[in-house]
Amino acid sequence: MPVKKFLLAIAACAGLAACGDTLGQQAAGGAAIGAGASVITGNGVLEGAAIGAAGNVAYCQLNPGRCN
Repeated sequence: MPVKKFLLAIAACAGLAACGDTLGQQAAGGAAIGAGASVITGNGVLEGAAIGAAGNVAYCQLNPGRCN
């Protein structure tokens, strides 16, 4: 993978810490970031959205104080 795509994917993953106030907002935000990262890296968009949503919800639920 070219370095530019790798750096963009890392930046997109860092954006997963942007939680919403509700579980739906957390899932939607994670799905958007995951889908974007999968497009950048050339992977499946639906899989990226699912992984992003699950990862963001898990992070926000386990670390509510870090997710504002």
